[in-house]
Amino acid sequence: MALPGTGPRWFCGGLLAALRLLDVAREIGIGQLVTYSDRQPGDPFLEDILRARVPPPTIFLITWGYDVPVLIQRLKGKRVVYYAHSTGYPFDVPSAVPILAGCRPTLAYWGERAPRSPLYYLPALLADEFQDRGLKRDIDVLVFGRKTSPYLQDALLPALAKHCRVSQVDAHVEDAAALFNRARVYLYDSQPYWREAGLSEGIGLQPLEALACGCRVFSSLNGGLAEYLDPGFNCGQIGVHSLEYDVARALEAVGASEPLRLAPGTLDVYRRPALRRRLELLLRDLHRFFEFHAV
Repeated sequence: MALPGTGPRWFCGGLLAALRLLDVAREIGIGQLVTYSDRQPGDPFLEDILRARVPPPTIFLITWGYDVPVLIQRLKGKRVVYYAHSTGYPFDVPSAVPILAGCRPTLAYWGERAPRSPLYYLPALLADEFQDRGLKRDIDVLVFGRKTSPYLQDALLPALAKHCRVSQVDAHVEDAAALFNRARVYLYDSQPYWREAGLSEGIGLQPLEALACGCRVFSSLNGGLAEYLDPGFNCGQIGVHSLEYDVARALEAVGASEPLRLAPGTLDVYRRPALRRRLELLLRDLHRFFEFHAV
């Protein structure tokens, strides 16, 4: 798996998804992190690898947005797979490069844009620590500041703070699962951020993780969030009709006597066993494609 690096400057949901996929790949006896921007102790550097002889069965998995066209060109003649999350980048992918879509909206996007490419669905891993731990929920409303919309920041949070305990986290948290287990309601609204960037929300890991921890989630439904959020069943849509309507629904959720209970198996498709089985099957198909294509 080729990544620019894994340090703080690269931290985002896409990096987490890539590293978690790499962890699953290593469980089945494959997978090596390769960096191409930052040299990191203990990890191979892409340029060094390309100077040496690359064994023919090697597959290079690339994933980093705007770097994808450069990497495809740099790896020409090699077996390359694009692990796609956000959509809307101004590039096309050759039909010789299979695409693993991290969510079904991304799969549909590439189904329209690259219908002759081998396309597969490979969702992000929901890590094992994201479970309802039965902790005391001493945070009424939780928000992570990154990508938060002006509406949520400037209107909804101040309105809610008049009635309940609101906690906003603006720095990276090592144990997000612990915070989700302390919160009754989690708010997420990334639609304005991604619209301004001209891209789609690729994964939306945090609302998924919050659901797994028993939080009641209010969220926008853009991009990859539509993969698993189901308004009226497992979440509430944020920014509906009026500020007053949002406040009323969020406070009702805060006052619920029990944490959210999802139907058994609802999130199994994102858990490690299912992802491992899916990856094993996809790898067989990818190797068959590359052998036929004879790159």
